[in-house]
Amino acid sequence: MGSSSSSYAPKSIYLDVDGKVQKVLFSRHCSPCDIKELLCSSSNIPRNTAIMMVDSEGALVSIDPTMPTNSPRQVASPLSSPTCVQKEDMFQNVLSQVAEQFSKAFRINELKTEVTNRLAMLEKRVELEGLKVVEIEKCKNDLKKLRDEMTSRGGARVNCSCRYNFSDDGKKLTPRRDVPSYPKYTLSQETIEALKKPTFDVWHWEHNEMLSCLEYMYHDLGLVKEFNMNPITLKRWLLAIQENYRNNPFHNFRHCFCVSQIMYGMIHLCNLHEKLTLTDLGVLMTAAVCHDLDHPGYNNTYQINARTELAVRYNDISPLENHHCAVAFQILSLPECNIFANVEPEAYKQIRQAIITLILATDMARHGEILDSFKHKVDNFDFTNEEHVTCLKMVLIKCCDISNEVRPTEVAEPWVDCLLEEYFMQSDREKSEGLPVAPFMDRDKVTKPTAQIGFIKFVLIPMFETVMKVRACLFASPNVHDID
Repeated sequence: MGSSSSSYAPKSIYLDVDGKVQKVLFSRHCSPCDIKELLCSSSNIPRNTAIMMVDSEGALVSIDPTMPTNSPRQVASPLSSPTCVQKEDMFQNVLSQVAEQFSKAFRINELKTEVTNRLAMLEKRVELEGLKVVEIEKCKNDLKKLRDEMTSRGGARVNCSCRYNFSDDGKKLTPRRDVPSYPKYTLSQETIEALKKPTFDVWHWEHNEMLSCLEYMYHDLGLVKEFNMNPITLKRWLLAIQENYRNNPFHNFRHCFCVSQIMYGMIHLCNLHEKLTLTDLGVLMTAAVCHDLDHPGYNNTYQINARTELAVRYNDISPLENHHCAVAFQILSLPECNIFANVEPEAYKQIRQAIITLILATDMARHGEILDSFKHKVDNFDFTNEEHVTCLKMVLIKCCDISNEVRPTEVAEPWVDCLLEEYFMQSDREKSEGLPVAPFMDRDKVTKPTAQIGFIKFVLIPMFETVMKVRACLFASPNVHDID
């Protein structure tokens, strides 16, 4: 019994606190943390401060329940750790700097006089009223409202993430100065022939292989020779193109390759090289390659309704298509990627305008306008008429852009899933942001068959039928029946 009761008896430690002896009692079952907190309280040291204790001879004493007791003549002294104090000071300094940076973030250079006076008045009230808690909170709320008001006056808007910030005129893409290293694939004769047909399966190819196929197309059509392209520059340009397509479910680099491949196939199957110039073919291929560059995965309707940076920049007029053009020519502005570097200035100007015209034509909001214009020219189509040829090229890139459904079912079917996934991502975001949602994009309303039937019936078939009306003067090749 004696030993049992003694195990519960409290231990005592005598401390030297500012020259006075302070007795501290604690249970033998206290944790070291509890003892340290008790010592801090007894010694007027802030809680949670790292401390150490030395005996009357200056030796360090372990702070735990087993530490030896002492007497009033042999007092111990608890001390705060200098290192921890320094760390705390450093932490306070960092907090002060962060607070200062936050403060700077809310300063606007062009504040109106009324705003400045209002802030000064609120700060003066805080000072004069003795920093009372209630008044401080009220002033903070007033300041927050004022800052929100300033932000709204400044034209705050939702930003659609886009890879380039064109407000910074000095910012450009980092050029690739190294020689591109993607493998050089030797295409088999079977692959070369398959590339020329709409039955080509785009799902069987990796990105490096698609790059090699695109490179082959430019050589095969004679575009490298026609525009005196440096082959290494062509490689760099294609790599830059690939790197500037995002990993969207639908609007990605594989879609870019899909559109470019069907354009290449139509050039061969329809004998376009016999009716159009090499410059026209170069414009068609380059526009197809660049037509969806840096697509964010949300269409023009979302850009306009959400008042994104792109919509504001382009005044709600084809914001995505204008952005695709801007990115395309920003890449071409780099000497290392300019495949048209050896073209005469006047010719380059015409090529640039032609590419822009074709990319802007891919905005489905202009579908009716472009198709009606083409229908009026079909019956008397004239390849010597520049306006007729331009209209044909616009319709050709539109056909290529929506050509998935003219491919075999096993090739076309996965694209429907990809497109619906991208649609659903947009409609979910529109719902969360309180924006209008198109029924054909709403996962709760659309089905896979209904999503495609209307599109094929009212958009795809009428456009391809209209193009086929010029086959008498355009499609001299018997292979044209492969398209039907």
